[in-house]
Amino acid sequence: MENSFLIKTKELVKIYPIGWKKLAALDHVNLGFEKAEFTGVVGPSGSGKTTLLNIIGSLDVPTAGSAEVLGKKVEDLSNRQAAALRNHSIGFIFQTFNLLPVYTVFENVEFPLLLLGLSADERKQKVRKALEWVDLVDRAKSKPAQLSGGQCQRVAIARAVVKKPAIILADEPTANLDAENSHNILQTMEELNRELKTTFIFATHDEKVIRYIRRKITLVDGKVAKDEVMNPTKAERKGQ
Repeated sequence: MENSFLIKTKELVKIYPIGWKKLAALDHVNLGFEKAEFTGVVGPSGSGKTTLLNIIGSLDVPTAGSAEVLGKKVEDLSNRQAAALRNHSIGFIFQTFNLLPVYTVFENVEFPLLLLGLSADERKQKVRKALEWVDLVDRAKSKPAQLSGGQCQRVAIARAVVKKPAIILADEPTANLDAENSHNILQTMEELNRELKTTFIFATHDEKVIRYIRRKITLVDGKVAKDEVMNPTKAERKGQ
C-alpha cells in the first residue's frame, strides 16, 4: 500500500521562529495520499493546514522529517527542481483567486502552459478544454473585473487543471463565495476529480467544503488529531 502513495510525510516538522520563541506549525506529521483522493485538511486557524499544503506544493521545506511528493523528497530539491515539480505536476487554487487583472480569462488559464514549452496550437486546445470543464468558454475574452466571484474562482480552477496535474492543492477555495457558488464550485472540482483522477487536497475550516470531502484529516496544534473516511450524500453536500 505504501508504494501507491503520491504523497508521503514522515515525522514532518516545521518550526517558525517568533521573536525569541519557536512555533511548531507541524509537529511530527505522518500522512499518505493516494491517486484520486478528495481530501480535506481541517482545523482552526494556526493548526498547520496551510503550512502542510505549502510543503506538499514545494513552496516551503520541512525543518525536520520528510515530505515525498511523486517520488521526490521536497527537502532535497533545488529551487529549480521544486519549480519544475510545481510547473508539471501540481496545481494551486487560492481563496483570493490570484488572477492577473490585465489579462483575459484565456490568458490567465494559458499562463501555466507557457512554462511547459508547448506550441500555440497545443496551448489553445488545452485552454479551451479547461474552459469547457468549468463552463466558461463564452467568457474567454473577458477580464477578471468583468466576472462574478464564482466565475473568477472557476477561472482559477481552469488554470489549476489545464495541465492535468497529478495533485491540486486548494487553500480555502470557497472562503469568499456564497453558499450557491460554493456548491457549484465544489461540484465542478468533484467532477474533475472523477474525470481526471487528480488528487485534490483542501485546507479549510469551511463547512461547505467539509460536506464534500471523502477523507477528513484534523490538525490541532500541528499534530494529526484525527484521520477519518467520509461518505457524504447529495443532500449533505448541499447542506440539506
